[in-house]
Amino acid sequence: MPYGDAQRTWFPEMLDVLRVRWRASLSFSEMIALRDELDAMLHSIRSERHIRTPVIRCRRCGRVGPAAEPDVTVRAMIFSLGRFGIVPGDAMKALDKRWAAYRKQHGLDRYGKPEAIESGAAACGHL
Repeated sequence: MPYGDAQRTWFPEMLDVLRVRWRASLSFSEMIALRDELDAMLHSIRSERHIRTPVIRCRRCGRVGPAAEPDVTVRAMIFSLGRFGIVPGDAMKALDKRWAAYRKQHGLDRYGKPEAIESGAAACGHL
């Protein structure tokens, strides 16, 4: 496994999909669908390449073990648009503010799904 892949969230093939599919006119529901596709792609890449997460100590419960798998959130996707030069920084910031308002108005979690109440142990991601 190449150095750094255990912590990597954005692989080149995912960025290619993001560059091809991104349009400023995407609705939030289309953005959520794109996020779903990129997240599935991330998990597929990590599985196919046998990339495991690093071993960490959980700050919440103190358990030592593998970290939770990384996920693509809507906000991470928005920030990647600016980080990888797909949109200018000011457009990315404006989109982030619009997403925050939309998310709050519709009661969505960071993945664009209806918000669910998390229990403490489940929130650690290692049950």
